[in-house]
Amino acid sequence: MSDSHLNEIRNNIFDLAQEFYDAQYVAKPFEVGVDYIPVSGKVIDSSELINSIDAALDMWLTSGRHANQFERNLAKFMNVRHAILCNSGSSANLLAVSALTSDKLGTLKLVPGDEIITVAAGFPTTVNPIIQNNLVPVFIDTEIGYYNPSIDSISEAIGPKTRGIFIAHTLGNPYDALEIKNLANQKNLWFIEDNCDALGSTINSELTGTFGDLSTLSMYPAHHITTGEGGCVFTNNPSLKVLVESYREWGRDCWCEPGKDDTCGKRFQWQFENLPFGYDHKYVYSHIGYNLKMTDFQASIGNAQLDKLDNFIKIRKNNFTHLHSKMKSLEDYFILPESLDNCEPSWFGYPLTLKKQCKFDRREITTFLEQSKIGTRLLFGGNLLRQPAYNNITYRQIGTLENTDLVAENTFWVGIYPGITKDMLNYIHDTISQFVNSA
Repeated sequence: MSDSHLNEIRNNIFDLAQEFYDAQYVAKPFEVGVDYIPVSGKVIDSSELINSIDAALDMWLTSGRHANQFERNLAKFMNVRHAILCNSGSSANLLAVSALTSDKLGTLKLVPGDEIITVAAGFPTTVNPIIQNNLVPVFIDTEIGYYNPSIDSISEAIGPKTRGIFIAHTLGNPYDALEIKNLANQKNLWFIEDNCDALGSTINSELTGTFGDLSTLSMYPAHHITTGEGGCVFTNNPSLKVLVESYREWGRDCWCEPGKDDTCGKRFQWQFENLPFGYDHKYVYSHIGYNLKMTDFQASIGNAQLDKLDNFIKIRKNNFTHLHSKMKSLEDYFILPESLDNCEPSWFGYPLTLKKQCKFDRREITTFLEQSKIGTRLLFGGNLLRQPAYNNITYRQIGTLENTDLVAENTFWVGIYPGITKDMLNYIHDTISQFVNSA
């Protein structure tokens, strides 16, 4: 069968997919108090469906042409040299930290016992790769309203064993990564940006995720763009790119793409210590790695999402501005979110912290909101050191973590993702007002 006929069949399938989407996914108006308002979620149209069918018709079940295109497009959007796709944002964090433990970095590599500065009020998989690589997390406090650490607190945490800084831009709200980059350079520290919640946020008009030696992205359905499950590591350093790819692909020394052989031109001519001369380079392992690749099916969805990203970011910002202007009427009860003067967040959610004079507690208001069909979330793990998983870890703590405990006890957030309309935002505000006025 000719290529032209196959393409005709493929296009007919796409037309049917469009017809199916139009019939199956009919938008319906929001009904107040009936329809649940989630804090986050995917926003898709027929392009994701058609792209995924395109990948399925190829029957290339690992990473391939769609993944290659997605990596190029992501790197172009971020204005960085390298984007390395993987299967989740958590895996991206693991890859970023693990890459810095490679023997190929010589004296620059991280070794067991080295300290990495991070925050206690955050998401577990920013901290977990530090622990899993036998490094020591140094926990610092956060600033209420910003939910990020201050530069002074980071400077205070630097000790003789400190080798890196690994902090997330909380809920899309940037910390001053430019200042941290300068501090890291002065102190010869590695700097990793966890940018999983902050795609599209800027500092001095430059995108977050471009300041660190490495940065990470999540593409879980809750995030700014989605591939279902998916993540990415970014870097401008070609040597780090090779290391991340090695850890992503079983720890192998070979850099051939899936389905390709002998890219180096000497597949059977390498000599490695303790291996026979000419041992197949495809089966030489330089690192303790994993298979954490993204599939072409997932990447095809990501390519469709990336086309919408600028609009997604615009809607998030507009939704934040709209809700924020309305919430100012409730400042007697809540600490409202703030951002640094030189930053423009692409907000992941809208955080609120109860003030001490409130006559109600967080459990009461979040229960009321959920009963009113409004989704809520806490600020991830609150104080991770109070979580059962971290009871027996080795760590260093700076100060009392007073604000972190306040986050654990009094902070929650509601959604502003692109699937939320102005009517929904108005209902969120009105419902919160109703609760506090009756408390």
